[in-house]
Amino acid sequence: MKTLIAAAAFAVGSVMPVLAADLVVATAGPMSGPYKAFGIQMKAGTRQAIADINAAGGINGRRINLVVEDDACDAKRATAVAEKLASAGAALVVGHFCSAASLSAAAVYARTGIIQISPGATAPQFTDQRAGPSIFRISGRDDRQGAVAGAYIARTFADRKVAILHDKTRYGRGLADQAKQAMTTAGLNEVMYEAFAAGGLDYAPLVAKLKAKQIAVVFIGGYHTEVGLIAREMLRQQLSAQLFSGDALATDDYWGLAGDAAEGTLMTFWPDPSTDPMAANVVAKLKARGIAPTRHALFSYAAVQAWAQASNAAQTTGSTTAKTVVKALTTRSFRTVAGTFRFDEKGDSTLPPFKIYRWARGSYHQVN
Repeated sequence: MKTLIAAAAFAVGSVMPVLAADLVVATAGPMSGPYKAFGIQMKAGTRQAIADINAAGGINGRRINLVVEDDACDAKRATAVAEKLASAGAALVVGHFCSAASLSAAAVYARTGIIQISPGATAPQFTDQRAGPSIFRISGRDDRQGAVAGAYIARTFADRKVAILHDKTRYGRGLADQAKQAMTTAGLNEVMYEAFAAGGLDYAPLVAKLKAKQIAVVFIGGYHTEVGLIAREMLRQQLSAQLFSGDALATDDYWGLAGDAAEGTLMTFWPDPSTDPMAANVVAKLKARGIAPTRHALFSYAAVQAWAQASNAAQTTGSTTAKTVVKALTTRSFRTVAGTFRFDEKGDSTLPPFKIYRWARGSYHQVN
């Protein structure tokens, strides 16, 4: 591990001064901007995992120091963050969240041998075009998420007019296209397919077009901010279509933005790990700190757990280099707050597939 000179200057949220003998674990994601809710969740989960591991004696007797970096979900900024963390000698990066940022940063981590475990990147390219063997993710893939959504729409709304929209981002378009493909395979074709600009404020013309075409189901590949604004505009124009989107709606900020317009919104997301007995202790600790035990918080915690278990396993071989830890990550299974899983040959986790959830009265619940 490299000596970290003056690392405290950038170690936002560090749990202790960085010493040469310390291990550095970073979480990198949107700590600012419209998607900061996810970054805050990642930071909370990573910080709790590090605190718990340090309290138990650290990793092979070495304590862990936390570094938090903000990429604002921007690809160029994520590359700069990755270079910074590589210079700091990070052993693990829990991140990034947005797919474009994760892909950009992965190239740096692969080149420098840093282990990256993303709790949020869902673009298939992240592992299909894997930058290197040190790149992993716990979150699911958009092709699998879109397949679940598209099949559900075709099965449940076979006689309805469906529109598919996306925000032109790598995440949004990928999710929309996979849902469209699954629908088509199941025998249902959309009557409207259209892109809109992320970051917009006026979606009245788009909703008016949906209304004119008598759309009954609107599937949106995009983030909670734009979906929330579209939901509000649908309510204003009295368009009672079923709104459906992906895992980016799994934040209280969606309801906070859309309010009553969010009632009944469907979304795809992972099974809730917070109800698993293995997560009970961590859930209680997060709640005691006033932190909601969200999936992204628990996935971040699980990323640190998997790395820690792999590091301890590597120690038994007499080496704890990044290469031996990566080997352990690829050959072992891990018991975590998110469930027990392995990483497959691509670096994807074997956690259960996406489920369907519905927003109601300010919270979301799985649809049986």
